Amino acid sequence: MAYDEKRILQQLADPQTQRKAFEAVVRQYGETLYWKIRRIVLNHDDADDVLQNTFVKAWVNLSEFRNLSKLSTWLYRIAVNESLDFLRRKKGGSDVSVSESAGVANMLMADDYFDGDSALALLNEAVATLPDVQRTVFTLRYYDNMKYGEMSKVLHTSEGALKASYHIAVQKVTAYLKARQA
Repeated sequence: MAYDEKRILQQLADPQTQRKAFEAVVRQYGETLYWKIRRIVLNHDDADDVLQNTFVKAWVNLSEFRNLSKLSTWLYRIAVNESLDFLRRKKGGSDVSVSESAGVANMLMADDYFDGDSALALLNEAVATLPDVQRTVFTLRYYDNMKYGEMSKVLHTSEGALKASYHIAVQKVTAYLKARQA
């Protein structure tokens, strides 16, 4: 059966059908959310943990969803916030240094779940050097091609700030890649 968001939202509001409808939401958005999270936290196991936390938080806060945005936007917001919280806890709030990010390409190439090539691994290494918020903006825009308007809803910030953050992130990634090629 095709996913029908309007019907799913009605079922989510009914305690009798809520669990089954939420299972449909998990099936519909699980893989997409996994990859959004994975591009932020980089590691497969960490992404799985954050994805699980995302769905737990969504389930617990289901009554808070007011249908003012699309369900996917609400879930993306939870996933991004959970990813950023995870990174803050993991790093104690510090950004990844250039020396720490140098191992990201090697880590990705050794990861059984990474199916990219060395150029993609190097790009991910460059992205890992970005501060958490810039990395998130870059990831949502570059990999997911998310429009600034939707990103603004997910991250609760202005489109202008997001455009500036993306521009700075692109400059940093470009500089990193040029330095690695030299």
